[in-house]
Amino acid sequence: MNKIARIASVAATAALTLGLAGPAHAERYGIDDPSDTPHGSDLLAVDIQNRDHKLIVVTTHDNLRRAPSTGSGGLVYIDTDPENRGPEFVFVAGFYRGTDYQLIETQGFSPEQWGEPVDGNYSMDVDYARDKVRFEISRPAISGADDVRIAIKVSGTRTDGTSRGTVDWLGSRRAFTPWIARG
Repeated sequence: MNKIARIASVAATAALTLGLAGPAHAERYGIDDPSDTPHGSDLLAVDIQNRDHKLIVVTTHDNLRRAPSTGSGGLVYIDTDPENRGPEFVFVAGFYRGTDYQLIETQGFSPEQWGEPVDGNYSMDVDYARDKVRFEISRPAISGADDVRIAIKVSGTRTDGTSRGTVDWLGSRRAFTPWIARG
C-alpha cells in the first residue's frame, strides 16, 4: 500500500471511529452580547456547558477590575422547570476582590423572591487577566435538573458613586437563553 493510500485508510478509520463514538461533550450554548454599558463589568459573551455532572457558565466582560469601588457583580438566573414561569435558582456574585458568592433558591427575578441558600457544591472564579468569570454548579445543587435555561444580569458602580447606566442583561431584560439539554 502506498503512502497516500495508507493515510487515506487511517483517516477513514479515524472518521468512522469518531462518528460511531458520538459526542463526548456537554450540550453547549454560546452567545455574544454587544458592548452597551460604560462599565468594566459590561457583559460581552457567555458560554454555557450543561454537562452530565455540572453546569458551567463562563461570562466574558470588558475590563473587570479588582477594586471594590467598581461594585461590579452579577446574577445568573437558572430556570430548571418548564412548567413554572421564571427561575428556580439565582447565583449571586460580586466580581471584585474581597467579595463573595452564593447560590440561592428563588421564585422569580426580584430579591424579595429569593429564598434560602442551596445546599450543594458550587464555585465561582474571576480571571481578571482574561476578563472572565466562571460559575460551576453541581447537578445535585440544582435539584438534578436535566435541561436548563439561563438569564444573566451584571452591574457596577460608576466613578461618581451611582449605578445609572451600568446594568447589562444578556440580551434583553429578564430574557432566557433557549433550553439547553444536559449532555
